[in-house]
Amino acid sequence: MELSDKSVVVLDYGFGNVRSAERALAHVGARVEITRDYDKAMAADGLLVPGVGAFAACMKGLRAARGDWIVGRRLSGGRPVMGICVGMQILFGRGIEHGVEAEGLDEWPGTVEPLRAPIVPHMGWNTVKAPGDSQLFAGLDEGERYYFVHSYAVRTWELEVTNPHLTAPRVTWSTHGEPFVAAVENGPLWATQFHPEKSGDAGARLLRNWLDTL
Repeated sequence: MELSDKSVVVLDYGFGNVRSAERALAHVGARVEITRDYDKAMAADGLLVPGVGAFAACMKGLRAARGDWIVGRRLSGGRPVMGICVGMQILFGRGIEHGVEAEGLDEWPGTVEPLRAPIVPHMGWNTVKAPGDSQLFAGLDEGERYYFVHSYAVRTWELEVTNPHLTAPRVTWSTHGEPFVAAVENGPLWATQFHPEKSGDAGARLLRNWLDTL
């Protein structure tokens, strides 16, 4: 695909499938760079935060790479950030794994907890229920399937928007044993629990939708 004029930095903090994310973004036309360089991460049109592994370990790696500072500074300036898998989970207030609690970035209130399902991890293809006005899932059929690999999730959405002048976040849900948050669109901050870079044509369309907003 012809390159667009949109630049994306995939944040390299040691916890994520950075190469697959790079390939998927390049496939939909982005100019992509994998780096933890502060200036490059701040200057890019979009920042993608991947994540694989344990919540606490990802947060430790993110802080060591100043990723928490980068995400916070970008969002304070209205600069787009997208989290994937554990890169989405660490945007919430806290995570609990094996009885150990760790603080997240607290961009959204909520707790990442073990999924209550007959089979864990939730690994494979699943559908989602997106709001009708979703930009992230625009042009995608309701029956599309996306690739999930996780044992933990956010089971309740806790952020309440009472100011009538503010737009409430768009929250997408999926179900594995119980409902859980599958994606969020909240101003410049978007995130998915599933892996769009592993979700075939549907994932590519979703990434293109994000790219088009940058």
